[in-house]
Amino acid sequence: MIRFGPAGIPLSCKGRTLQDGIEDVHNLSLSALEIQMVRAGAYTRCPDDEEVGLTIPEIEEGFVVEILRDGEPISDPSEPIEEDDDLVYMPSGIADTFGELYTIGEVSKRLDVNMSIHTPYYMDLGSNTELTEVCLNSIRHAALMMNAMDGDIVVTSLGLYDDKTPAEDIENNIYENVAMLMDWWQGNGLTPRLGVEVTGQQDVFGSLDQVLDLCDAIEGVTPVLNFSHHHSRTNGSLLEVDDFLDVLEQVERYSNGQIHTAFAGVDYVDGNERRLTPIKRGDLKFEAMAEALIEMKPNATVISTSPLLEHDAMYMRIIHERVLSKKVAKELKERKKLEAMASTGE
Repeated sequence: MIRFGPAGIPLSCKGRTLQDGIEDVHNLSLSALEIQMVRAGAYTRCPDDEEVGLTIPEIEEGFVVEILRDGEPISDPSEPIEEDDDLVYMPSGIADTFGELYTIGEVSKRLDVNMSIHTPYYMDLGSNTELTEVCLNSIRHAALMMNAMDGDIVVTSLGLYDDKTPAEDIENNIYENVAMLMDWWQGNGLTPRLGVEVTGQQDVFGSLDQVLDLCDAIEGVTPVLNFSHHHSRTNGSLLEVDDFLDVLEQVERYSNGQIHTAFAGVDYVDGNERRLTPIKRGDLKFEAMAEALIEMKPNATVISTSPLLEHDAMYMRIIHERVLSKKVAKELKERKKLEAMASTGE
């Protein structure tokens, strides 16, 4: 099955809550939605007297995502809050309360909308500075939210190179931090996948080879194939059906039966993405991608990161259906021709 959906609440959605977005996606005959963590700031506060003894999902005011006990995170949402704990809260959470996420997850399952979440686009797991800890927490908090919604995957980039630190040191830090993150992930029994996205800039860690090497080295990491980024980074390598088949086949064996991708038109110069554009613009054509998907027949999610969001998600779905219909019609025509020849003894 191929699922299509937008990167964020549809622009045409009259309501701006996450549940409104899921219902709107379903009404548009789409079947995926990727939440965007645009504002991921997290702060700490002391629990109110009435919150002591409650669990995080039972808090009725404010988006509390985690407990800090003696400075250590308690990520189990069923853990009762103690008087001396600190609560980690997000002023701009993706819902009013953490408890709402369970209801949102139920709605997405009922409407068959596959849920994913994208961490903030600026990530730094390579410098091992204070910013690295903030970025690791953003990924962890995204994982806790996606787990509460019983969603599919947390999508993230990992970091960029700079002029001060050797590239080898940055890459070693990234590997160590992702390995530590996966230990925490598996130790807490989280069911969503951790997806590392192919990036579109030469000075950012995340070429397809780098992402696949990371997946080889650290069990549980999944590649996320952003076609616009890969096309930019490789100076326009995705032109023919076989080009798409090649990269899809490379990521399929790491994807646990569900390939997660993103697609948009793109402008690029010298191996660097400049901006995303509507799908009809540029030399990255979805028609070739649709043919590759039909030939390969994977389970895949295609997220529209186009500025037109749900419009281009629907456009991709229509192109995919059109290409599939033509292929089926051609096969039926050839079959009837062979049957006619057989009946006449030719």
